[in-house]
Amino acid sequence: MLLAVLLLAGWWLARQRSNPQTMAAAVWAALGTLVADGLNQPIVNAVAEKRPYASIPHMLLLVDRSADYGFPSDHAVMAGAVAAGLCYVNRRLGIIAWIAALLLAFSRVYVGAHYPHDVAAGLLVGAVVIVVGQYAARPPLTWLITRLTPAAAGHRRDGHPGVTGRGHRSATNLEPNRRRGRTRRHRLSQRG
Repeated sequence: MLLAVLLLAGWWLARQRSNPQTMAAAVWAALGTLVADGLNQPIVNAVAEKRPYASIPHMLLLVDRSADYGFPSDHAVMAGAVAAGLCYVNRRLGIIAWIAALLLAFSRVYVGAHYPHDVAAGLLVGAVVIVVGQYAARPPLTWLITRLTPAAAGHRRDGHPGVTGRGHRSATNLEPNRRRGRTRRHRLSQRG
């Protein structure tokens, strides 16, 4: 649940910035988490490592037993993917997400569901999928978001080109003046 809240916070922050690349990073953080979990399933079945409670007799288990294998941890894969993805959206939110991911990984070991290397590998798998996917998925997502989202394309909320609804300058507002080396703000400050 906390990971979903962090992803929503990332999307909200990206929308506030009205930057299509940041918005694409937020979308990839969510989609990449699903991709990472899907890619993890064949690894789990190929390695087929028993969980600690299946290998260690008389172990105190604080959660229900699971029928699947434990390496790498699905929970840790998703936590690593969300944390790595949110680092591309907002550094502070990424740090918060990594703290949450590490706490989740520790808790999976503490309750007896995983070995420490299960969660370490899970965090790594999730983060690697996100980082590699940034190069493949982010450009088409940026293009798509630019086409579908007026705020990301540099339009005001009323649909006219110019300054966006949050006071940020759009590319259409700056481009003619960049050729002359001046911005609109520079011209306005020269008048006064």
